[in-house]
Amino acid sequence: MTRSPVGATTWAVVRLASAALILAAVLAQARVTIGGAADAGRDLELTTINFFSFFTILSNVGSVVVLTWAGVWLLRAGDRGSRREPPALAVALACVTSYMLVTGVVYNTLLRGIELPQGTTVAWSNEVLHVVGPVLLALDVVLAPGRRGLPWRAVGSVLVVPVVWVAYTLVRGPLVPNPVTGADHWYPYPFLDPENPALTPPGYAGVSLYVVGIALVIGAVATGVVAVGRARGRSARAGRHT
Repeated sequence: MTRSPVGATTWAVVRLASAALILAAVLAQARVTIGGAADAGRDLELTTINFFSFFTILSNVGSVVVLTWAGVWLLRAGDRGSRREPPALAVALACVTSYMLVTGVVYNTLLRGIELPQGTTVAWSNEVLHVVGPVLLALDVVLAPGRRGLPWRAVGSVLVVPVVWVAYTLVRGPLVPNPVTGADHWYPYPFLDPENPALTPPGYAGVSLYVVGIALVIGAVATGVVAVGRARGRSARAGRHT
């Protein structure tokens, strides 16, 4: 299926539809969060920046961009759908897939049931952002035609964005107020807040443990994503020589 023109076109549509669904979910939550801030007279600029400071939101927005790019590329490939995707696209897909899978794992193991400080949660949007989106990206790794096998060093590329995001979050956190609670600091997730009394050990030591743990998870997931791509690449090459 995945090598035929029909298969390529079908999966291109799946990618574009997935991008549209994820974008709709992001916009639905943004409308409630930012609209709620406007209704309450809170700082709209701060609320908007905070909204897009969530790793979940960044991962999903990134997925929209990359899935759209990947879907358009697959449509243009047409009857050449057995071609390997461009290296830059392959790395971008590995990145957003890893981020989305880790987002799903972290949310469903650490954060489900915890009310996050982003306004009223839109139930269907929440499930798309944390469950449906990650599943769609996982399926893309396994089923999408044209997936390119990447070198192992691509795992390092996947880790760049999370490292930058953690640095940004920890530097910015104590400098901005929470527009909802009025606290003098704001962190997108409880496990990144050094003043969170539930942290064990307390303070930055506890935050560091979570950061290292999540970095290891991201690295492990990225390794798995790259491994699947490499296996599929070997299979495709073997098929062309038979």
